[in-house]
Amino acid sequence: MSDLPRKAVTRTAKLAALPLGFAGRATWGLGKRIGGKSAEIVARELQQRTADQLFKVLGELKGGAMKFGQALSVFESALPEEMAGPYRAALTRLQEAAPPMPTRTVHSVLEQRLGGQWRELFLEFEDKPSAAASIGQVHRAVWHDGREVAVKVQYPGAGEALLSDLAQLSRFARLLGPLIPGMDIKPLITELRDRVSEELDYGLEAQAQREHAEEFLDDPDVVVPDVVHQSDQVLVTEWIDGIPLAEIIADGTPEQRDRAGQLLARFLFSGPARTGLLHADPHPGNFRLLPDGGDGDAVEGWRLGVLDFGTVDRLPGGLPETIGACLRMTLEGNADRVYELLREEGFVKETIDLDPDAVLEYLLPIIEPAEADEFTFTRGWIRSQAARIADIRSPAHQLGKQLNLPPSYLLIHRVTLSTIGVLCQLNATVRLRDELESWLPGFLPEGDEDPAPAEAHA
Repeated sequence: MSDLPRKAVTRTAKLAALPLGFAGRATWGLGKRIGGKSAEIVARELQQRTADQLFKVLGELKGGAMKFGQALSVFESALPEEMAGPYRAALTRLQEAAPPMPTRTVHSVLEQRLGGQWRELFLEFEDKPSAAASIGQVHRAVWHDGREVAVKVQYPGAGEALLSDLAQLSRFARLLGPLIPGMDIKPLITELRDRVSEELDYGLEAQAQREHAEEFLDDPDVVVPDVVHQSDQVLVTEWIDGIPLAEIIADGTPEQRDRAGQLLARFLFSGPARTGLLHADPHPGNFRLLPDGGDGDAVEGWRLGVLDFGTVDRLPGGLPETIGACLRMTLEGNADRVYELLREEGFVKETIDLDPDAVLEYLLPIIEPAEADEFTFTRGWIRSQAARIADIRSPAHQLGKQLNLPPSYLLIHRVTLSTIGVLCQLNATVRLRDELESWLPGFLPEGDEDPAPAEAHA
């Protein structure tokens, strides 16, 4: 019997109660207004209550509900501050923790998947989980050869729960729309559903992690723990310590924020170039900042630890060259060529005619970070972008509705937006252009490409 609340009736009832709860709190808020409380205070209290209920339910259910909450968390920086404040703490809690599986269930899975003598594989095993995710939880242990390891154990019934939750969430996606102004929630849920089978397959995850670990072995900037053992529902990898990115977001120094942001951007663009794989789950819970062991406050030698390769996009040739070429030509102001490339790739459908100059005007503010030698990502900047696109009276909103996102770019688009969201949460100053020139095909004019990009940051 699974310890996820997996029965369809139970899970559906919990999720279905969310919109009813939203409506109930709105009525409560009206009563408070009539009783004399100001609109601002009532709105803040409503937001706090909504956040508490939404993420309490998502965290309790784990599965697809928690996965959806993690996906939303990286867009928190786009929310207006009066909305973002109450959500921020709840989102961070959701990334880092969830109600654990009972110990007996963990032991049962380990016995089924590793054999009756599973304890002999470990010198030590901590029954209390060190972290929880949407489909499994992680236990710290010591492997029989003395290595410290992370043991990821999949929740029984996780696949059924994931699909059930996401199907239910998609039914009231419209009600969740106000959480992220300017963003259509339903395609996000659909795309998460499409990735469920891959994330449940620890064999695929182990393969992707091994490829990254091999490529980034002894890398000066990025650490990927190697896979120690893998079986159905159990994945054992090397343990890495470090400061969770959520802690850097909450309390990090400016130097730590900038270092984490630079390395995150470097990993995003170098990963596909070096491995043919794009890490497709860039929420703060999947990253650590690893001190170099030296003295003092200098962070130049600190590295980025990367976890969880359950969702990847397979890009054998690296990121599409069209992305780099479009970025470069937009910065050069070549409106006609940009429009031509977008039409060729399906971003502008054949049945639609747009003004190339208007398209250029729409894109330029979004790619501002790629223009400067260094750019400070802030919540204010991303909020201004979200507001510009969300305002139904603005030309940007009308033009944005006519653009199309081809299926092959869907995951790349989500990862890029998510990474930008994390950079804004970090308030990091990043030399993004350096990373684009080193790793993004097509960004430099032909003949100017770095002949050995893998050595660019060695």
